Amino acid sequence: MIGCLADLISKQATFAWLGLPSANSTWWLVEGYVGIQTAVNRGALFGIGQGLTAVFATLSIGAGIGILVWLFRYRAADDRLLVIALGSVMAGIAGNLYDRLGFWHTADTPAEFCYGVRDWILLQWPPDYTWPNFNIADSMLVCGAGLLIWHSLTQPPTTSADRVQTADTN
Repeated sequence: MIGCLADLISKQATFAWLGLPSANSTWWLVEGYVGIQTAVNRGALFGIGQGLTAVFATLSIGAGIGILVWLFRYRAADDRLLVIALGSVMAGIAGNLYDRLGFWHTADTPAEFCYGVRDWILLQWPPDYTWPNFNIADSMLVCGAGLLIWHSLTQPPTTSADRVQTADTN
């Protein structure tokens, strides 16, 4: 919940400050390398699937339901690292889903920005490379996925007997 709130508050503040994307909407923290620039992505990762908002919103809702089932039906809530990882992923899903469902824009928002995800973090490596803009929700998704990979590589697998024994003791 904290990650989702940080994402939504930072998006609101940044877009209130710099406005919708335009040629003059960049503020540099480290000139030429790290900046704040508003962008709206109507697709998914790296802008893939522009305009498929309903598909990505549906996938987000399905992933959120799957995470809740994993946490509470399959006992992932008993593992602190999994809770942190899945909580991070859920925060990212919720922050971007809020945008995809159109809760952020107003009636006068241009159509090309409606139902898009607000991004504002800009990284580039001059002179030729600019990473696609992203937001805190995207960072939460990536960190959560990284923790899930770390967990899968470092934790011993549980067997069905372990799960049954855990269920019997509760």
